[in-house]
Amino acid sequence: MGCDSNPEIARAAALLRAGGVVAFPTETVYGLGANALDERAVARVFEIKGRPRFDPLIVHLSGVEGVSRLAAEFPPTAQKLAEEFWPGPLTLVLPKTPAVPDLVTAGLATVALRVPDHPMAQELLRAARVPIAAPSANPFGRVSPTTADHVREQLGGQVELVLDGGPCRVGVESTVLAVTAAGVSVMRFGGTTLEDIEAVVGKVAMKPEHNPAAPSAGLASPGTLPQHYAPRTPLIVREFEATGNFAGVGTPARRVGLLAFRSPRDVAQFDRVEVLSPAGDLREAAANVFAAMHRLDAAGLDLIVAELLPEQGLGRAINDRLRRAAHA
Repeated sequence: MGCDSNPEIARAAALLRAGGVVAFPTETVYGLGANALDERAVARVFEIKGRPRFDPLIVHLSGVEGVSRLAAEFPPTAQKLAEEFWPGPLTLVLPKTPAVPDLVTAGLATVALRVPDHPMAQELLRAARVPIAAPSANPFGRVSPTTADHVREQLGGQVELVLDGGPCRVGVESTVLAVTAAGVSVMRFGGTTLEDIEAVVGKVAMKPEHNPAAPSAGLASPGTLPQHYAPRTPLIVREFEATGNFAGVGTPARRVGLLAFRSPRDVAQFDRVEVLSPAGDLREAAANVFAAMHRLDAAGLDLIVAELLPEQGLGRAINDRLRRAAHA
């Protein structure tokens, strides 16, 4: 379907070219987008989210052909990863060109690029004819949005237009990789699994966490602050237990909700239970995790107990989000 046949896409594209801010769906989460080459428009994204300026943004492209304008280098390893995983939930961090405003990159010499795999996102990028800088479309640090309703509930009328593309298929943000002459480093786990990446490029390194004592230096990757993705309701995590036993976390004095991987056995103490995947499917769990957190956060609970998943595949990305949501 071309952009001419979708007036909402055409309107969103015109808003972006005019310096506006538009929320739009991707396969990972909904993004809060602005023309990446318009510094004033990008500043509005930071203001609407309440996002600190030291946290860089991911720039979305319609295809690999847009890389040369924004990245000063596109090493063979990065090209190989792009060929394998774009469009899709993988972000590549590469040296930037002067065309990219420093605000987008938090003053860093690198830019984070990805090509989203969602028909509406692709249609918007083609219609707008500009790269779109877009963090998740929610207040900074809160639970990411995976439906248009999540965006409307959290940001209200602060955004000119919210495009509704239905629930996000992947449900967790993209994996972020830094690609340098020294090799490939994982900066954030996400929708492309470590196993799939290493099947293409071999063993990759794990990037050290950003030092929160020196935030002005700029985060090397979005979504890596110790506390992030958090509901307003306090959340704690428990290690994965095959027994499904969560004894001792609920008391008569407080209302407790459970965010479980599979259907647990011991649920009598919980006032509300959200199951991510009764069949134990990590992809289904990833697609459901943020929506389940939104529902639990709206349930009037005193505490949410989140079960950590097996540390493999998309379980790594889900656990990363849960641990950051629980960080006090």
